Amino acid sequence: MSAKEDAKGRRPGKGKAKWIRILLGVGYWVQGFRCFPWMAVNFFLKDSVKVDSSTLQILQNSVNLPMVGKPIYGVVSDAVYISGQHRVPYIAIGAFLQAISWLTIVILSQSNISIVTLSLYLLLSNLGASVAEVANDAIVAEMGKSENSQSASSGELQSFVWMASSVGGVLGNLLGGAAIDRFSPQSMLIFFGLLLVLQFLITISVPERSLKLPKSPSNVGIRKQLSELSAALQKPEIAYSIAWFAASYAIIPALTGTMFFYQTQYLKIDAAVLGISKVFGQVVTLLWGIIYNRSLKSVQPRKLIETIQATMAVFMISDVLFVKGIYRQMGVPDSIYIVVFSGVLEVLFFFKILPFSILIAQLCPRGCEGSLMAFVMSAVALAFIVSGYLGVALASYLGVTGNDFSGLPLGLLIQAVCTFLPLFSSSWIPDQKSKTRTE
Repeated sequence: MSAKEDAKGRRPGKGKAKWIRILLGVGYWVQGFRCFPWMAVNFFLKDSVKVDSSTLQILQNSVNLPMVGKPIYGVVSDAVYISGQHRVPYIAIGAFLQAISWLTIVILSQSNISIVTLSLYLLLSNLGASVAEVANDAIVAEMGKSENSQSASSGELQSFVWMASSVGGVLGNLLGGAAIDRFSPQSMLIFFGLLLVLQFLITISVPERSLKLPKSPSNVGIRKQLSELSAALQKPEIAYSIAWFAASYAIIPALTGTMFFYQTQYLKIDAAVLGISKVFGQVVTLLWGIIYNRSLKSVQPRKLIETIQATMAVFMISDVLFVKGIYRQMGVPDSIYIVVFSGVLEVLFFFKILPFSILIAQLCPRGCEGSLMAFVMSAVALAFIVSGYLGVALASYLGVTGNDFSGLPLGLLIQAVCTFLPLFSSSWIPDQKSKTRTE
């Protein structure tokens, strides 16, 4: 019997890996599947509440405000233990809050629910999602720093959770596109609410000690944890990287609400086509995770991120040609373009997160993994909110409405130019994957 095996012939890390993959697999799968209820919400707002494109986009971005509080949730998760645990309980709390919010929306929507009330419960849902995501991300970061977990530190665990989220996204969009024409939005929300209840039950059945997370000096109080997070953010390689990464999103005026109305109101694209488009995008995301894990882990993060940023801009220029009808004149059906190109562009925004999260995990000082990863995702969430508001302002300035899309090509062109701009300052990102590793 090998010295690395116990009396029953099992490797000591096998049980730990099993529980970690169950907990994180379910958590990230549900996280990816959140597109399912949101598809129902978007069509409910457009068809039942009769909101316009700007109002839809403002609501979509405003309810993401709880995501900005992730550093607070990360600090609390790092410093405040519940029954001797500081990761699993927060995942359970997050799942519980989401289940309560979605199921309450179902009950209230049977009557005339106001946009304000709906927004409040969507905020609660995103609060729960944020808390759960922070705890999940912290576990991934901690395992990435584990001296005994070479596969995790090389990016295998990050790729696993990336693919779990992608699979959830594929199923969520596939089922959402098919269900939106067959079931009421309330039925779809009930289904997702019950999934969250199942996640809650699975989570509370996993004892945190079975995960054997790396020991860290994180049980030192919130004030000490804030001090450690502040010290980490003062490191130039961390601060500059996060600042560039957030700015690379914030500077782009997002026109998602406008494009949603353009595709459904103007082009009369069926909901099933939109669902297939998102499925195609999620499949591409899943492939990206596999390709990165097998072939691109050794590539410098800056080079990968620059390439993705430039590709995003090229796809946006392609959208200009699409809206002008150039592809239609070439014989390419609108539905085909939306499935392929729009599906890929939507997920390209998130491709940068995988190499960047691995870079930050390597740079992160031990003991504040949850706090720093939460700060990163908070900065990204805030950047997306700013991007959404800029998109509303741009659409308003160009006179683009739910019925007038004449200014949309110019708006998309401006969007593409703004996407190119961050490339001129990409030197803020360290050019070595493990340039600094702080213990």
